[in-house]
Amino acid sequence: MTLFKRILVEKRAVAIPVLLVLLVNILAYVIVVLPLSAKSAGAGDRASAAAMALKNAEQDQAAAEALVKGKSTAERELATFYDKVVPADLLAARRVTYAPLPALARKSNVRYQAGTFAIEADAKIPRLSRLRIRMILQGDWENVRRFIYELETSSAFVILDEVTVAQTENSEPLTLTLDLSTYFRAKSNGI
Repeated sequence: MTLFKRILVEKRAVAIPVLLVLLVNILAYVIVVLPLSAKSAGAGDRASAAAMALKNAEQDQAAAEALVKGKSTAERELATFYDKVVPADLLAARRVTYAPLPALARKSNVRYQAGTFAIEADAKIPRLSRLRIRMILQGDWENVRRFIYELETSSAFVILDEVTVAQTENSEPLTLTLDLSTYFRAKSNGI
């Protein structure tokens, strides 16, 4: 007889209850503990997925709030632009171009040769109309540069669309053709 069998036979009163308790523990582990641990692992995965979904939702909400804030800021700035920068009407647009541009040419020591003005409705932005200005000026290079600088840094809302510089002979002054635009708030008839 082997040692194990001999111990079981001699200590049967103690060995059988110990083996039964061990068997009950194994059954309890298989029937109760394993399913609960699998269930709790699934709950942990669901909790981490829910936390990740919450984090993504909070980021989406923050982005949406930033978009709304940015949109309202842009609308406010655009309203300020229309109310304070863009001339109110054709008369105001003429006021910032007709007399000030030739005066700026004189101030910059550039000779004002000719100017044409045309009004057109802006198809892209129906609230605005456009006053197109073509100016022909003559002067030396430094004075022409000074004129362009003064025009660009002036407070008037005038856009420099195109600049053409020509010189027929070296001794002649430069001829500067400027295409300018200013916009003004259109009335219901488009002008």
